[in-house]
Amino acid sequence: MLNNKRMDVSVYQKPKKGNYYCGDSYFFRETENDFICALADGLGSGEYAKESSQAVIEIIEDNIHSTVEHIIKQCNKSLIGKRGVVLGVLKINFASEYYTFSSIGNIGVMTLFSKNEKKRNIPNAGYLGGYPRPVKVSREKLVQDMVFIMFSDGVNPKDLSKNYFFGKDVEKITETFSSYIGPNENDDTTLIAMKYS
Repeated sequence: MLNNKRMDVSVYQKPKKGNYYCGDSYFFRETENDFICALADGLGSGEYAKESSQAVIEIIEDNIHSTVEHIIKQCNKSLIGKRGVVLGVLKINFASEYYTFSSIGNIGVMTLFSKNEKKRNIPNAGYLGGYPRPVKVSREKLVQDMVFIMFSDGVNPKDLSKNYFFGKDVEKITETFSSYIGPNENDDTTLIAMKYS
């Protein structure tokens, strides 16, 4: 257990209506030097989608000290013969005070800097499915009290403009989101709120 934890994390997750399995899988870990968070959404829904997203998360757990680019390449290799995934990976280095991230397909990453300032990244198109593909990784400066929101396609982009996303309390963000969102008719939904302090 870390004594001086620098990241607060809160997660909301719900499977698509009528499904027992959620096709989204996520993972986060903080070490002394860095923090990593990943969200994978298996294509389609149900058990096979879960199998693919879980396979990718296992690769990430084994490679937490690697670069984001290396992690994504390893994840891609693990999907040969399986259903594809869309994936977002965020890595924060506390010493350099930089964060790197990449997202493929419809995993969104939004960063909130202050009361009114937010930035949403444009993901790489497509999905990971075992075939070679280029990976674009962004590297940016970390800001004190910055909030990161990572989300799968069950989150409506219009919801992200709501005022409660500009708060700094990650528990409150996911709780409020949970009370506002209706039943997920079409997609599994995962929203991860993270604050750096």
